[in-house]
Amino acid sequence: MAKGEKYSGYKSYQYLTEGVDYKAFELAKEIGRVEKYVVPLSDSEEGRAKRILEKGIVISLHDHLYILPEDVKQIVGYNREGRKRTAFEGMSVSKLDAVFDNLGSCAITSRMGWKWTDVIHELGMRLSDIAHQDFVIKATGVEDILRAHHEGKIAVIFSLEAGTSIENEADRIDILYGFGVRMMGIAYSGSNMLGSGQEEDRDGGLTHFGRQAVRRMNRIGMAIDVAHSGDRTAMDVIEASEQPVFISHSGARALCTEDMPNFRRMAPDELIRRCAERGGIIGIEAAPHQTITKQCPEHTIDSVMEHFEYCKDLVGIDHVAFGPDTLFGDHVGFHGAFSEQFFIKSSGIKPVKYVKGMENPSETFPNIVRWLIKRGYSDEDIEKVIGGNTVRVLREVWWN
Repeated sequence: MAKGEKYSGYKSYQYLTEGVDYKAFELAKEIGRVEKYVVPLSDSEEGRAKRILEKGIVISLHDHLYILPEDVKQIVGYNREGRKRTAFEGMSVSKLDAVFDNLGSCAITSRMGWKWTDVIHELGMRLSDIAHQDFVIKATGVEDILRAHHEGKIAVIFSLEAGTSIENEADRIDILYGFGVRMMGIAYSGSNMLGSGQEEDRDGGLTHFGRQAVRRMNRIGMAIDVAHSGDRTAMDVIEASEQPVFISHSGARALCTEDMPNFRRMAPDELIRRCAERGGIIGIEAAPHQTITKQCPEHTIDSVMEHFEYCKDLVGIDHVAFGPDTLFGDHVGFHGAFSEQFFIKSSGIKPVKYVKGMENPSETFPNIVRWLIKRGYSDEDIEKVIGGNTVRVLREVWWN
């Protein structure tokens, strides 16, 4: 069945009355918010891209499937409502079979986010929305991903970017697993009870409790992500884990200079190598102003793919995938609303309003496939990086 064919037009929370049961917001367009860019191909190449996208299992290791307010300055109030709208229409044209849907910081009662009750609230709200439609299915195992592929649906895998919400309670990992969370990061930028984040000047590494959490996640069958962890913490996790670890959305630090705003977000060679040696995967991201390079200081699909090719050459095609880290709406404005660190001040960096060719989840993978075809990659290798590698590792990490 063609991907997205099962979508029937459902909109988030349409079983309730907007403005009566919950606060109304004018939302960004799911499709056509900015001028669409399609990597150009010949007719024969276009036919090949279509076949690969239909045949292959297409999985995003990291994205955000909610729609931002049209006026991104309303984001704090929108978050506080605790009822993010999912972009079902945008997903229906994405060619995705499955996506790790990161809930964000769940900043309902706290601007800093990741409070336990807020995380549970957001999970429950999203599950209620999904329960009222039949296009998106909650995935808890590989077979759900394969079923979505065969039925023309999309499997959503809930994921958290940090373990902050579990505080010092390992049993909360079990509770999150029960709600359907199948991947969790260790730390996000700042430190928490598990370890240090990428913003810290002094990375203390994985804590004693962090090691307990890693063991619990291994035993329960929850994938571990170190994308936002500090270098030492991330390496400690890879060494401590009995299962392969994911760097779900990042790139190669070697392609950047220290004055670039993305320098700490990108992974050093030794971390990428060790992740691959232990069976893990790095997902290449496309969030604005992140996967830029010295050669491509203006963020477009070409700079994203420079990171991909560097990592592929470093560790091999079997250990690279994509975690675009995109969403529906003004991503650049969203970053600016929360942190000045996202304002580009470095010399030589060209600010963009959006990432050409990788603006939101509806266009990332079709353009990735086209780009790879244009560069002469085989069908087999393309199918590996758009989802095959991820399926292989998930079969090791998950229980089912």
